[in-house]
Amino acid sequence: MVSAVLQTSFLGDMILTTPLIERLAREGEVHVVATPANAAVLANHPAVASVIVYDKRNADAGVAGLRRVAARLRATGATTAYMAQGSWRTAALARMAGVPSVGFDTSAGRWLYSRQVAYRKDWHHAQRLWALASDPRDPTGPLRPSLFPSAADTSQVSALLHEAGAISGEPLIALAPGSVWATKRWPSYDALASGLVAQLPDARVVVLGAAGDAPLASAISAAVQQRGGPPIIDATGKLSLLGSAALLSRCVVLVTNDSAPLHLASAMNTPTIALFGPTVPGMGFGPLADRRVVLGRDQLTCRPCSAHGGQACPLGHWKCMRDVEPSVVAEQVVRAAVSTQ
Repeated sequence: MVSAVLQTSFLGDMILTTPLIERLAREGEVHVVATPANAAVLANHPAVASVIVYDKRNADAGVAGLRRVAARLRATGATTAYMAQGSWRTAALARMAGVPSVGFDTSAGRWLYSRQVAYRKDWHHAQRLWALASDPRDPTGPLRPSLFPSAADTSQVSALLHEAGAISGEPLIALAPGSVWATKRWPSYDALASGLVAQLPDARVVVLGAAGDAPLASAISAAVQQRGGPPIIDATGKLSLLGSAALLSRCVVLVTNDSAPLHLASAMNTPTIALFGPTVPGMGFGPLADRRVVLGRDQLTCRPCSAHGGQACPLGHWKCMRDVEPSVVAEQVVRAAVSTQ
């Protein structure tokens, strides 16, 4: 059997699609349609036969681009397309390629599907995606995602740590303060890092993120230096996606917003402390690492306020993030760090 998986959504969605891909790979080849941003995260994955890059915003925009990608999809010989992303455009892509498709009954493109699967709001998204290829009466398989950093990714991390003067065996505390959505960014990472100097004097703080998160890393660095702590390791913009995953595999714990690093940590099984504000884990995107803690203001009736979080709090107070106390987060960090030693 040859299958296709169409996933052209956010990075976290692609990572959560890997259990579905592994499920399908038990029965034959799996070809994945991905955006340029998401394709790299599937490199080296043993369950992926090939990645078809669909640059839907640029090079493959419009009907001509859709036809080009459809031709590549048709050439794989796939007999079923699993619609992990449910837009009308991906549905049209499968239809144009002549591949019968399976997708959720809530998707925008559902009218073009050959078969619809019930979308369960009460399930984790990895479980929902798994269900696309499974009998709903069957028990759900392993849902923790998987990524496979290369030797080059690992070497990139080793070089970064060496340059930063990291000592072998030194506990690394990863912080991921960024997010595309402003209201998802917890504003107290600098206060957390400052407080950890006294509580975990032998540990080093590592800041993960894109190049645009460098100012957040600078604020964290200044707070740590003010308390006399060791220099942080600033990895913002310095690692590939799989390089970031490889770095997380060396960390004793990650503190992150509801964003892509959360899912990278799930794939590497790094203990995770996830901070949820405008969104909630019940929407299906919580951490899947074996050891995980979710913190947030559960008593706020305005949560969740949107599917992704916005650029500003609709009510203006942003209590869902402002009221998460650094001391509460620090307590969980210390607990995770101590239990791994």
